[in-house]
Amino acid sequence: MGAANLDTAARQLLAAQQQAVDLFAAVIARGLILPGKFESEVSADIHALARAEFGARRHWHQRVVRAGPNTMLGYGDESADRRIAADDVVFLDFGPVFNSWEADFGRTYVLGDDPRKHQLVRDLSAAFNSGKELFQKTPHLTAGELYDYVASLAKPGGWEFGSTSAGHPIGHFPHENPARDSRALIIEHDNDMPLRQRDSKGNVRHWILEIHLIDQTRQFGGFLEELLTC
Repeated sequence: MGAANLDTAARQLLAAQQQAVDLFAAVIARGLILPGKFESEVSADIHALARAEFGARRHWHQRVVRAGPNTMLGYGDESADRRIAADDVVFLDFGPVFNSWEADFGRTYVLGDDPRKHQLVRDLSAAFNSGKELFQKTPHLTAGELYDYVASLAKPGGWEFGSTSAGHPIGHFPHENPARDSRALIIEHDNDMPLRQRDSKGNVRHWILEIHLIDQTRQFGGFLEELLTC
C-alpha cells in the first residue's frame, strides 16, 4: 500500500515502528547484547538508550529480554534472570511510545554460529511475511484463521508454535482494549472476529502480528513481531 493511501494512524504507527527498528539496530551496533550480561542488564541498557537517543520516556508494556531456555517462554511467563551465554539465542520485545503512538517490535539475535539457531531467525521472518501476505490477499480474514495459518508454518521447519496468541491491536496510546471482552482483540484460535472490522468509533483497526517459534528438543526459541496491517 502506497504512503498516499495510508490513513493518519497508519502513517504515525509506521513512523513509530521505524524508530523501534532504529533502536534495535542501535542496540546491536553498540554491542549491548553480550555474553556474561544478565537479561535485566540488557533491558536496562535498552531503556537508557531509548531515552537518551530516541526520546522515548514511556513504554506501553514491559521490556522483555529473554536468552537461552527462557526464549521458550511467552510474554507473561515469569523466569529467573538469566546470564547470557556465548552461544545463546536472545530475543527482544519492546514497546516504546513515540509522539504518543505505540511501537511493538520484537526481534531475535543469535550469538555464535549454530546453523539451527540462524535458521530460526530466517524462519521467523518467512513466517511473518507469509502471514502478512495472507492478510493482504484475504479481505475477510478472521483473527482465528490467521492464528491457525501462522501456527501451521512452524511444523515444516521442525519447530513448534510457542504461544496461544499471535497478535493484538495497536494504536494511539493507550490502544483499544475493552475490559468486557479483551480476548476478542487477540489473534488466537477460534476467534471469528474479522481483522478488518472497524473499532467502536469507526476507525480502521491496526494489528501487530507475533511469531514465536520454539525447538522443544534443544530448548530454545525465537520471536518476531511488527505491524501487520500497514
